[in-house]
Formats: sequence, structure tokens, C-alpha cells
Amino acid sequence: MPCPLCRSDSAEFIYERKDPHLGFRRYYQCPQCYLTFLDPKNRLTAQAEKTRYDLHQNSPDDPRYCQFLNQLLDPLILRLKPQTQGLDFGCGPGPTVSKLLEEKGYVIKEYDPFYFPQQELLNETYDFITCTETVEHFYDPRAEFERFHRLLKYKGLLGIMTKFRNPQDEFATWWYHQEPTHVSFYQRETIRWIAKWLGWRIELLEENVVIFGK
Repeated sequence: MPCPLCRSDSAEFIYERKDPHLGFRRYYQCPQCYLTFLDPKNRLTAQAEKTRYDLHQNSPDDPRYCQFLNQLLDPLILRLKPQTQGLDFGCGPGPTVSKLLEEKGYVIKEYDPFYFPQQELLNETYDFITCTETVEHFYDPRAEFERFHRLLKYKGLLGIMTKFRNPQDEFATWWYHQEPTHVSFYQRETIRWIAKWLGWRIELLEENVVIFGK
């Protein structure tokens, strides 16, 4: 199975589960970049995917959600110069990251392929990009990270929040892949592979947060 990140042909089957509504879902892992991913044949349709996203209740008025996002935003702000311009990539139906950063004096634009599909924003460059709970939805993570590389200015920062997979834990019992829109799963070794591939530095690597520096 071809890997959607490093493009090797050596990804190996690791797990299959039968979803009562979606049928069989097969997962593969790449031994080169350590990405785990869903078989492309098992992905949702675009309409079914959006229907799932429409159920999200994330809002800047939810203090618990804001606290969750601050796991990324607090360390990111420490590394940003005042009033720099950023992009919240994959902001979803209820943009929250942008509101929190605007309150801190940053200029940030919002892009989402379903809710804010402003393609012109992808022709600009930015001092920083935030990508919270989004990379696990990427069908083609290689293309998306190449896009981030183009969008970031020299010395720009990319802040990502996702749930990293611990290879010591059993994939079958891991709750994160049970959300049907989650199709790409990253280990810490995957993050290191991405940094080496693109020539980025890793500013921070914690349980579910990484800050890349271009």
C-alpha cells in the first residue's frame, strides 16, 4: 500500500475493524515515516464527512474548549512577535483560534475547505500557521505539508495539535481512530521525519502539540 506521506510502497496492513455503520475499515502503517493511515477505499464521501463536522459544537464561548486550544496557543504566542500575521488552517464551522489570537493583537485569517474555502488565502504567505485537530483528517498529508512549506515565510512557525500515536499501545483499542473522519495518525517519529524531510526545526514536542520552525 503506498504511503500518503513519504510515498513509499512498503506500508503494511496492521488492523481491520468492522464498523456497524461503515463496514470494514483497514489500517496500514509505513515503516519509513511511521504514519498510520486508513485505506483510501474506506474513506467517507465528502458529504458524509461534512455531515460529521456539522455536528461539532466548538465555540469561542466554551471556556473548556478555549483551555484545550491554549495547550498550543500559549507556547506559540511566546514564540511570536507582536502583531504578526497568521492563518488558521482547518478552522471548522466555529472558528475559535482566530478569536483567541485576535484578542492578543495578532492578525489571523481563517481557511477551511468546507466552511471557509477562500482559495486566495492559499496564495499568500504567513508568519505563522495554526492547525488544531486537523492533520488527522488529511487524505494527502504530503501535499498538505508541502503547502504549509509554501505558505510559511522564512522563520515562520507552524503550530499543530493532534493526538500522537504511541507505538507501544495497541492500535485496536486506541479510541482516536474510531472517529470516521480521522484517517492519518502520527507518531513522534513521524513528526521527526517531517522535520527532516522539509528542513524544519522542532520547537516543541509534547503529548499532543508540536511547533515547527521553518
